[in-house]
Amino acid sequence: MNEITRGMLFAGAVFVGMLVLLEVGWRLRVRHHATLGAAAGEGLGAIEGAVFGLMGLLTAFTFSGAASRFDDRRALIVEEVNAIGTAYQRLDLLPPGPRARLQQQLRDYVDARLAIYRHVPDSARVAAAVARVIDLQGAIWQDAVAAVEAAPVPTLAGQLLPAINEMFDYSTRRLAATRIHPPAIIYGLLGVVSLLCALLAGYAMGGTESRPWLHSVTLAAVLAITLYVIVDLEHPRLGLFQIAEFDQLLVDLRSSMR
Repeated sequence: MNEITRGMLFAGAVFVGMLVLLEVGWRLRVRHHATLGAAAGEGLGAIEGAVFGLMGLLTAFTFSGAASRFDDRRALIVEEVNAIGTAYQRLDLLPPGPRARLQQQLRDYVDARLAIYRHVPDSARVAAAVARVIDLQGAIWQDAVAAVEAAPVPTLAGQLLPAINEMFDYSTRRLAATRIHPPAIIYGLLGVVSLLCALLAGYAMGGTESRPWLHSVTLAAVLAITLYVIVDLEHPRLGLFQIAEFDQLLVDLRSSMR
């Protein structure tokens, strides 16, 4: 079961739970109104405002964070493509022999980088692709160091090695970006506060003679969908919101590496 499936189950559970608690709240208000009359529910406006305000803040900050991380992951793809392209171009400074060997290694490196994300969500194949990338990084670095040591131009190391190092840095940054998510307790808190809001909303609507089903279902659906979208944004290679189209930049770069 991947994260998107868990997100769908979480959103579905929140939706059902909110409908249940909306009904519970409505029944409680009807019962209290029967015993207390017009005094039922007096003085609860401040509490309701505080809880609904907290729900709004939690949702807004979590959604904003997910959207920001989504954009950051797309930006990292662009930056990695630029870093690889720069390193590949600087290989032209090397003599023909080392240049051809390193150019082929960088082609293999780009293929391995693409394989990582093409194999998502197959964790075994992703792990194998990551191991391949790490092996290639070691080989590229060793060959690059050997090449600049033997090169007739002393300043070559200061031009080539930083570019290769930056290329490797973006690989690490992209890997780290896939693992940066809100703690699970945040989602738990969002779920609990959503259910409390449903209970309070149901109680507030209990002053009507009939159940406001349209409003109840709309409230539950809007919050459940919002929670699912947050989870979806956090895992942009598994759900509806995808960054896979940005991989085309890396594909185009690979095509240009002749």
